[in-house]
Amino acid sequence: MAIAAATMALARPTSTAFLTTTHRANWVFTPFALSHSSSSSKSSRALILYSKPGCCLCDGLKEKLQAAFLLSGPDSIHNVDLQIRDITTNPEWEKAYQYEIPVLARVLSDGTEETLPRLSPRLGVEMVQKKIAAALKH
Repeated sequence: MAIAAATMALARPTSTAFLTTTHRANWVFTPFALSHSSSSSKSSRALILYSKPGCCLCDGLKEKLQAAFLLSGPDSIHNVDLQIRDITTNPEWEKAYQYEIPVLARVLSDGTEETLPRLSPRLGVEMVQKKIAAALKH
């Protein structure tokens, strides 16, 4: 039921539910990245999604991530900071990820990144949420 509500909110282009979410999320668009920040100033959990314009797999994962942030429950990822990086804006990112995108990485406490296992495009929103929550518990 929660998936249907989250999906429907995202599916309606005229809906403001996407722009003003109930968990005080703030999506910030910049030329280099799309960032999702929770209301807390510091999050102990952070993700980076490497993507590029025109990548249908990237767009699909972005949509699922946006819906997953709306879900509540024991695997809630409301307090996760998400930064979406356009690999075409940085030659190092493009060289590293041009054939691998979308690539999801978690930011470790020392600032380094750990690439997460690829999420299948066939996964539902709830499973995406569970897999991300599990990866962030390590």
